[in-house]
Amino acid sequence: MNATVSRHAHFNAAHRLHVPSWSEAENQRFFGACNNPHFHGHNYELIVSLTGPIDPVSGYVYDMKVLADLIKAEVTSKLDHKNLSIEVPEFTTLNPTAENISVCIHRWLRPHISADIKIKVTLYETPRNYVEFND
Repeated sequence: MNATVSRHAHFNAAHRLHVPSWSEAENQRFFGACNNPHFHGHNYELIVSLTGPIDPVSGYVYDMKVLADLIKAEVTSKLDHKNLSIEVPEFTTLNPTAENISVCIHRWLRPHISADIKIKVTLYETPRNYVEFND
């Protein structure tokens, strides 16, 4: 029997959406205000959901305290109050879109969570815009 448990977290970060191989005009046309050369920021809301079997002894899919600590160590400590475009190594060559941030979060968490548990990352860039990425 499977169940899904979720943990909510948040972080604040700045970034610039920019494709180096495009001209400044192309970047401005495509990304608009998100291409600001002086960056812009978001108050990101993150939900990490784990789906897997309920342990017959503990009754848990996953220990939520362990998940909270893992998110803090592997995600928010890397992203919170950072300029993603400059301070996070993954985004020096990868455009820090919500989609790519979600993929990175998943990659950071995956090695720490058993393969029999599915991970879904839901990342809200704004209250109306969000991305879901899962395995």
